[in-house]
Amino acid sequence: MSRFLAKLFAVAMFVCGPVMAEPLSAPSGEVVLTVTGEITVTNAPDAAVFDMEMLKELPVEAFETTTIWTEGSNRFVGVRLSELLDSLGVEGGTLRATAINDYSVEMPVDAARGGAPIIAYEMDGNPMSRRQKGPLWIVYPYDSDAEYRSELAYSRSIWQLDRLEVMQ
Repeated sequence: MSRFLAKLFAVAMFVCGPVMAEPLSAPSGEVVLTVTGEITVTNAPDAAVFDMEMLKELPVEAFETTTIWTEGSNRFVGVRLSELLDSLGVEGGTLRATAINDYSVEMPVDAARGGAPIIAYEMDGNPMSRRQKGPLWIVYPYDSDAEYRSELAYSRSIWQLDRLEVMQ
């Protein structure tokens, strides 16, 4: 009987393995981002918490763009917001992004699909301090598309980001 169960388990792991989400490790450093709500992958009670190293382990996206808040062109490095949401099993709904000072904005999860925006953790090769709108900033490649140079995109470009909540 135990042999049968072992074989059944092996087959189940083979069949189900690719569709199962990757487990999320626990942060070893200071938590810089907490994601709650309608997520299926967690590493804390009802939440997914990330330190900077965990964010840097996700696929990296980088682009150069000007912003209405900084001078000249800047190179931003981070993780696509869509990539982060996908890694947590988010399928839809509304996303509330909140900053350290409790300022928040909402956007449909579908608005985060595709290549933009990113959650930037570096600007011009350096981590961003709070004075530089960091440590995390939702940034669009503003120069690449007129759609990103709109009041809507600017309003969603929340800096000093520290929380995301996925709501239905």
